Amino acid sequence: MPKCKFDNPVVCDERHIKELETLAEIARTLSSKSQQEEVLLEVIDVLEKSRSVQHGTIMLLTADGRELRVEAVKDQNVQRAEDAAYRRGEGITGLVLDTGEPKMVPLVSEEPRFKGRLHNRTDRPLSFICVPIKVEQATVGTLSVDCDALTEHALYELMRFLSIVATMVANDVMARRTARMEREVLESENLRLRSAMREKFQPQNMIGNSGEMHEVYTRIHQVAATDTTVLIRGESGTGKELVASAIHYSSPRSDKPFVKINCAALNENLLESELFGHEKGAFTGALQMRIGRVQEAEGGTLFLDEIGDFSPTIQVKLLRVLQERTYERVGSNEQRKANVRIIAATNADLEEKINTNSFRQDLFYRINVFPIYLPALRARKDDILMLTNFFMQKYSAQMDVEIRRISTPAINMLMAYHWPGNVRELENTIEYAVLMGKEDGVIHGHDLPPTLQTPVAIAATGSNHHTLKARVAMLERDLIVDSLKRHKGTISAAARELGITERMVRYKIQKLDIDYETLFKKRRRKRTPRQ
Repeated sequence: MPKCKFDNPVVCDERHIKELETLAEIARTLSSKSQQEEVLLEVIDVLEKSRSVQHGTIMLLTADGRELRVEAVKDQNVQRAEDAAYRRGEGITGLVLDTGEPKMVPLVSEEPRFKGRLHNRTDRPLSFICVPIKVEQATVGTLSVDCDALTEHALYELMRFLSIVATMVANDVMARRTARMEREVLESENLRLRSAMREKFQPQNMIGNSGEMHEVYTRIHQVAATDTTVLIRGESGTGKELVASAIHYSSPRSDKPFVKINCAALNENLLESELFGHEKGAFTGALQMRIGRVQEAEGGTLFLDEIGDFSPTIQVKLLRVLQERTYERVGSNEQRKANVRIIAATNADLEEKINTNSFRQDLFYRINVFPIYLPALRARKDDILMLTNFFMQKYSAQMDVEIRRISTPAINMLMAYHWPGNVRELENTIEYAVLMGKEDGVIHGHDLPPTLQTPVAIAATGSNHHTLKARVAMLERDLIVDSLKRHKGTISAAARELGITERMVRYKIQKLDIDYETLFKKRRRKRTPRQ
């Protein structure tokens, strides 16, 4: 039998049982997923009913840590009161906040430090108990109650019980604060990332000023604000995903998910599960339920890359999503709604696939509502230099090297190349060239990858043969032009830097066909007009 200071052990047992029942009910209340204020009000209600106390009040510390404010009380007038707060050391409640120790007042009317500013009390004898709510040894709030005047021992037993309740409340407060802080951090990071994505994928930030690209920009602007299904067509490496991103982040769905899936990378069974999800046990290896990309993109945009590789079975199910906006998970008969915008892309000849019965004609009509054609890089050569400069700056910053310029022979080689890999190949080429040209800060023709070292490309540099002599001439020409540019066309200064005579520099200018007159002499002859 537990030790008890009461004379009657039966009363002691009944009291302990009642305390345990009350604590169990409070624990059930705190385990609910309701709002914090609602949960704490239920805790107060349980206390007042089971322990015959009144004016139960839970106060929590403000964010600045300066004062306690009412968080939960049954009397709504108390919460609305302007002075419903206690500073550190102010009154009994402020003293509990300041010291972190529980306090009891045997008789409220005889305690000069008792403020009594929250509740309207009658003249009958009342006792007051206030206990701290602590999180990791720091007092973050208080729990207080009134009760009919009791003996000191009875007050002590009630204060002990309220301290246990305060500990339970503290754990709940800490868990909710931690969850709120984590949610705020995630929301802040989400907003930052979405802002960065919007900035990165705005159509005006796409590289290219050719007429073909301006047509693409116009098409993006026309369709972005709608929910129309878009089909992006073009060769591999032309930037179809970039266009899809620009459409999404310029649309009303921009704050919702943008989900991408490469249809060519998965077989039929995996693709169906990836798209629509599956139930637990739907097939061998389905150990748990999984949502699909359609559900993941709910409210946003689903980008289907290489849609021409869909199997006939998947084509039928995708057609249903487009027509009826419904789908079913693998292994389930439950129909689910799909609020997603579909943007598809392909480099395949879908019309030819329709003729060979490998692509459904009705699906083609559904996805080809608003086609956007991306031109190949060889069809917009005006953009090559702009793209080259962009990638050169990008990889120079990444590798922390200084690349001042790209030489004229190298530019000629880039312009002469046919770019079967389009923009993606150009980006890889410039990354390679930046790495090779970091020694002298200039990208020369010989710094470009071997795929560009073709007879046609070499001929574009002005050399007739892909020989050692021609390659040496290319290097000499680049070195002399670079030195002359650094010294604003001064031949003597360039000669000193290169370690040769002025006569040799003039000879090389003539032999290597450097247009000195156009590059430097005319510029130096310019004079400011006399007033």
